[in-house]
Amino acid sequence: MHEKQTTLQGISKSLGLVFGDIGTSPIYTLTVVFLILKPTQENIFGVLSLIVWTLATLVTIQYAWIAMNLSRRGEGGTIVLKEILSAGLKSRRSRVFISIVSFIGISLLMGDGVITPAISILSAVEGAVLIPGFAALPKTAIVLISMVIAILLFSIQSRGTEKVAGAFGPLMVIWFISLVGFGVIAIIEAPGVLAALNPYHGLKFLASNGMTGFIALGEIILCATGGEALYADMGHLGAKPIRQAWSSVFPALVLNYLGQGAFLIKHPDAKNILFEMVNHYAHILYIPFLLLSIMATIIASQAMISGMFSIVYQGITTRVMPMFKVDYTSRERRSQIYIGSVNWALLLAVLFIMLEFRESSKLAAAYGLAVTGTMTLTGIMMIWIFTRKKSVLYTAIAVVVTLIDMMYLGSNFYKIPHGGYWSLILAAVPLATILLYTEGQKKLYRMMDFMPLEAFLLKFNRVYATSSKISGTVLYLLKDAKEIPFYVTQTMFFHGIIYEDNIFVSIIKRDDPYGITGFFNPDLAPGLRVFEMQMGYMEVIDVEEILREAGIEERVVFYGLEDISTKNVIWKMFAVIKRLTPPFIKFYKFPPRKLHGVLTKVDM
Repeated sequence: MHEKQTTLQGISKSLGLVFGDIGTSPIYTLTVVFLILKPTQENIFGVLSLIVWTLATLVTIQYAWIAMNLSRRGEGGTIVLKEILSAGLKSRRSRVFISIVSFIGISLLMGDGVITPAISILSAVEGAVLIPGFAALPKTAIVLISMVIAILLFSIQSRGTEKVAGAFGPLMVIWFISLVGFGVIAIIEAPGVLAALNPYHGLKFLASNGMTGFIALGEIILCATGGEALYADMGHLGAKPIRQAWSSVFPALVLNYLGQGAFLIKHPDAKNILFEMVNHYAHILYIPFLLLSIMATIIASQAMISGMFSIVYQGITTRVMPMFKVDYTSRERRSQIYIGSVNWALLLAVLFIMLEFRESSKLAAAYGLAVTGTMTLTGIMMIWIFTRKKSVLYTAIAVVVTLIDMMYLGSNFYKIPHGGYWSLILAAVPLATILLYTEGQKKLYRMMDFMPLEAFLLKFNRVYATSSKISGTVLYLLKDAKEIPFYVTQTMFFHGIIYEDNIFVSIIKRDDPYGITGFFNPDLAPGLRVFEMQMGYMEVIDVEEILREAGIEERVVFYGLEDISTKNVIWKMFAVIKRLTPPFIKFYKFPPRKLHGVLTKVDM
């Protein structure tokens, strides 16, 4: 009984955290598709068939089945695929290539994180025009209401989403039941629509419509937006409850799309198909349904915001992103995080996109490029992994779904001049940040004045034996004990600060997502020890707690700070990022009262 209850809880949670985006796609997908197509029976059958089989191939096969078999201790996502691939690659060129592919994938997902809340909230609020007396509601009012909802949503993030998240699952259950209910009612009125389940209609649609059919694919893919969340979020909930929830969500979405198609056959002049269908069959329930749809889009947006925090946190711990200030919003669950700079930057971008496009149908022109780009890159990485594993069946399946991804990506290229360029601009910001930061860190590391360990030990032993020592323990933070940074030699040898007990502390990121260990390596010399912390790249660690468990009671912690001077514009931008983001020390929450930063001038 307990196991059954746990399973139901897992399914309910995944409905709230994973399926918000794909679950709210029925609000706008068919509406947008039939802005460019005539609602003839052949077109309706063809589009419905393509929607059903897109959900089956790209979401069920690519993500729920194949991708979710590729995990590291239950974690999924683009960074996990990169880690799996990188582990077995010998050549530096291959590792660089896969790093760039994963950076592009991460950036596209983050660009998507701006468009999802904007299109979801706008499309739901647009349903208000069907309320009696609101038919003349101006577009400006719809945009303003949507912006207010977005501002409220982003404003509560700092309080933590744990309390709110409890209500997400049950609300999404009601949402999916509503979708099924209205879909079935419409199907009963036009049962012939069930023929659209046959893939023949989709293939016939593509064959007979030529270029128009290919362009329509760019809108049809909107039914699968959010599919990548199945894999990206599996670390939060586990693969089993997500797969079980999808086995209910998939038929619910199919029934609703078929119902919308049946309604469109009977009412070919319908513009906002889902809302007009609900208003037609249950006018009395329309306002509650509209409020429910707004709640569902807020949940979809919330899931995307939480996902953004997770992606950025993974980026920080894998050292591809600057160390933004991270707050932990839950005492019980350390995975509940809030990154203020990311939150407010996302909000500004969402508000700008709402003002720029003003309508969900126009915004659909910018939507889809990032999603299909992410899906294609995921497919390419999966083919590579399965080929290396010599898994013929999985390789063949990955090749087929990746070709479908590429077809959808190609159909989205026509959107670029019609607003799709915003999708690329939004993705370019995190990509430029990642490339600037990673290259800047490499260059900075090369410019730093390191002393080889052997030379350092010769000098340390002499100074330690002849100098008067300060009582107590001092910690020096460094990346690798084999190379001693200038700030350590400056502090010990130039300033003559030698403690009785000197400990080099290094924090090392492991290839797997979870696990924390802290241990002493063999002593380097009398009075000089090395303490190493190893952490999974998804872990949030409490450094002070690990030090106490190891019996370390330090008096002071020294760490290095770089003062970068440069005439190069690119490195000036890197220097600004370093200045604006907290140093390593603040990110890992070392005890602030004991901290002493030592400045080193670096000319880049």
